[in-house]
Amino acid sequence: MAENCTLFGGLSPSSVSQCVTVARVKRVTASVSLIGCFCMLLVIWLFRKYNSLAQKMILSLAVAAFFDSIAYIMSEVLPDGVLCNFQAWWLTYFDWCALAWVCCITLNLYLNVVKEMRTDRFQLWITEEHVAWRFVIWYIPLFSLIFLMMLCYLRIIYVAKQRVITWSGTYDPGRERSKIIMAEEIKPLKWYPCVYLAVSLFPLLNRLHNAFYPSQPVFILTLLHVMSAPLHGLANAFVFVLDKETWSQLTLTSLRVAFQSRLCDSTKIKEYHPANVRYMSHIDEEDSDSDDDTTVLFSMPSMTLRDKGP
Repeated sequence: MAENCTLFGGLSPSSVSQCVTVARVKRVTASVSLIGCFCMLLVIWLFRKYNSLAQKMILSLAVAAFFDSIAYIMSEVLPDGVLCNFQAWWLTYFDWCALAWVCCITLNLYLNVVKEMRTDRFQLWITEEHVAWRFVIWYIPLFSLIFLMMLCYLRIIYVAKQRVITWSGTYDPGRERSKIIMAEEIKPLKWYPCVYLAVSLFPLLNRLHNAFYPSQPVFILTLLHVMSAPLHGLANAFVFVLDKETWSQLTLTSLRVAFQSRLCDSTKIKEYHPANVRYMSHIDEEDSDSDDDTTVLFSMPSMTLRDKGP
């Protein structure tokens, strides 16, 4: 549908060429992101990395980014209609899902580090013309939440550094163990909001330019927009794989064992058949007065043990 694109001021050959370039770049980046999300979900499934609340949030973020990538792959310039409305709904919904999970990850970090709270108990599962709408339903909430997340991160970094510098009080093994567990949960989460901010920067710049100059779209800004916006999934996959624990599991041996565990994980209880043996008590005559009896085990290969019934 690039022939009908009017993003760059008409249906001239140069405008159509720019529309074709934008559409192709969007599909390529979205496809790469989709592959990254799939690999991320595969590793999570293989190594069962969904036991803690932190890992479940990462899983949910990966699922949201996976479907968000699909929306970018199928999106193109369409005339107003059912298909166009469906694509707009799909894209807006899963963009919101990804943003919501990034906010949940940040809030979880804040409660863990600053408030020293365990958050497991909070886990709940619940089943061009419209410039103002663009900012009201997406960009204003997006960067307001990102700004709040940055404030949370500054507070998290400050509190973490203060606790390293100052230490007082008696040693409490339970408290120290809780700190270690909390640190392990925090470690894989800290970079997800940052990469989300990074891939959202160019879309914001492009939409701001569209708002102030609606009739003068800039090809480079639009190209950077469609290159970065679909990359949520790929960026999340990079952060996920670069976690030391996950990276250490990505060996051929670990992957083979994980696949075998997933595909051949069946517990079989078999009947135990004892060997054909006979037990005899042997007591030497010289030691007949001794209380130390020796049990001697004789093998009887020719003897058959029959089932005598109950």
